[in-house]
Amino acid sequence: MSEEQTERKWYVVQTYSGQENSVKTNLERRIESMQMEDKIFQVVIPEQIKREKKPDGTTKEKIVKLYPGYVFIEMIVTDDSWFVVRNTPGVTGFLGSSGGGTKPIPLPPDEINPILKRAGLLETPSLDVEIGQRVRVTAGPFMNRIGRIETIDHEKAMVTVLVEMFGRETPAQLTFDEIDTNV
Repeated sequence: MSEEQTERKWYVVQTYSGQENSVKTNLERRIESMQMEDKIFQVVIPEQIKREKKPDGTTKEKIVKLYPGYVFIEMIVTDDSWFVVRNTPGVTGFLGSSGGGTKPIPLPPDEINPILKRAGLLETPSLDVEIGQRVRVTAGPFMNRIGRIETIDHEKAMVTVLVEMFGRETPAQLTFDEIDTNV
């Protein structure tokens, strides 16, 4: 195998549809028995509560899997951790791995974060700001510049800040943690 990863990332494991819960249970047992807690951190089956109206007018709540046949795992891929997951009963493979010993490709944050948020597993950072408020940019090419908030997207935890550049206001798309409200 090639170089070992040192960063926690999210991966998608394929299972037989309907076997997600048993794969999660089996995997959690294997993580503990093979002492892989320092390499495999979370095993998640994204679920959501759906409300259905019954013909008699009552409402029934039902837990629905958002991605049937898939289990999401936060892990550091090493030869050992990869082996533990791959050889768990019910796991048919990693999404993004072509097989033949190739390691899987992690999900980028812009793909996994909305999934975790939708399943209620990731809190959306909140920021108490208003449109027109002055803020300092703390990252990127506009770092340390003062601008004013033009738009706020709480769902994506993003703001558009108008920063003065060459005598003109230039819009910058920034995450909540890239601005400072103490100006």
